[in-house]
Amino acid sequence: MNRFTFVFGGVRSGKSGYALNMAKSISDDVLYIATSTFEDEEMRERIKRHRDSRPASWGLIEEGLDIGKALRAADERYKVVLVDCLGVFISNLLCNNLAEAEIEERVTRLARSIREVEADIIVVSNEVGCGLVPDNPLGRQFRDLVGLANQMMSKEADEVVFMQAGIPVTIKGGR
Repeated sequence: MNRFTFVFGGVRSGKSGYALNMAKSISDDVLYIATSTFEDEEMRERIKRHRDSRPASWGLIEEGLDIGKALRAADERYKVVLVDCLGVFISNLLCNNLAEAEIEERVTRLARSIREVEADIIVVSNEVGCGLVPDNPLGRQFRDLVGLANQMMSKEADEVVFMQAGIPVTIKGGR
């Protein structure tokens, strides 16, 4: 049975770097599932920095709408699968005009899919509940959906790590 680690934190909290190092410490046989699908110049530069921070030997699947499908494609081929990030995944679903109920169902299916894969799974997400209340309905909908998704992932995870200013705080489980 796989081990599921959920890593979340605010912007520039160190969550992706922590997850990368965790994956490296487990195995050299890693698949990185990137959820970003945005295509502006600033986002392309972010994607390049993320790509440059990963070993070239790692596998890569870019999947912004069906992470479960990407997980199934990786089954039995990798020892570790790193998904970065759940917040961007939810943003993609919102940008594709999916209803809240459908987004919640996709997150539920993703949580189920994680347990069906043999590899250790690391999922990265944004912490969205400690900041200001967004000033628009879409921002509040995003915050609420990511908060709900984080709760769902935390419930299913063997280990939950909250990143704060580059410091990992294990709030569930532990290695």
